[in-house]
Amino acid sequence: MPTSSASTTDAAKPAAASGGVQSLERAFDLLERMADAGGEVGLSELSASSGLPLPTIHRLMRTLVACGYVRQQSNRRYALGPRLIRLGESASRLLGTWARPYLARLVEETGETANMALLDGDEIVYVAQVPSKHSMRMFTEVGRRVLPHSTGVGKALLAYTPAEEVRALLARTGMPAATEKTITTPEGFLDALALVRDAGYAVDDNEQEIGVRCLAVSVPNSPTAAAISISGPAGRVTEAATEKIVPILQEVAQELSTALANTAGNGNGQG
Repeated sequence: MPTSSASTTDAAKPAAASGGVQSLERAFDLLERMADAGGEVGLSELSASSGLPLPTIHRLMRTLVACGYVRQQSNRRYALGPRLIRLGESASRLLGTWARPYLARLVEETGETANMALLDGDEIVYVAQVPSKHSMRMFTEVGRRVLPHSTGVGKALLAYTPAEEVRALLARTGMPAATEKTITTPEGFLDALALVRDAGYAVDDNEQEIGVRCLAVSVPNSPTAAAISISGPAGRVTEAATEKIVPILQEVAQELSTALANTAGNGNGQG
């Protein structure tokens, strides 16, 4: 394993597993480990989790700092840098663009507005929407941010997150009531997540807005945590309608997952 005194740089050594550049793979792995740790870590933590020696990590982090993708804090720990924001925003827009044909299919088959949302930090952000053709329809502005506890997509995205991590997120965001039906306790929300795991889909039953019901599922194996949903008036999105809509949601989510995997594998932006 190379050290800081090695005469050959990591960049000159192709990674055996993928035929790529080893130093790039390591750098992106470190960025993802930083994100998993909440965005700020020390070098020793990165070394312990990645298995790389400190000199190698230090060299990679120096490069990431120089490029603006990481910044060093006054306490000598490292945090994700501001240049990543622009990359993330662009990637979110592209993800929404790729998803639109699948959302359009949801609208055609269910008659209701279809949405795609991501978990961005502690918040839900909507990245794509195709509106229903009904005169009475739901509308959520693309780019809107909401808290997870009052949304179907939030439940779908957090359903398999460890309970202690969910509690920590809720402690940071609080659980304000959007309506009288909003879940406002961590225990109640964890119970709701258990129902999502059992049923295979999430429901927002008048919890974000009175008169509106949403059904949501996560996109399996998505490159980033993503969920799709339909939303409509409670009078249309009934229990009977739910039985018909959920299988369509699950099928479209699986097809979108496959398309995203193919896009990542081909690297050509074709879904």
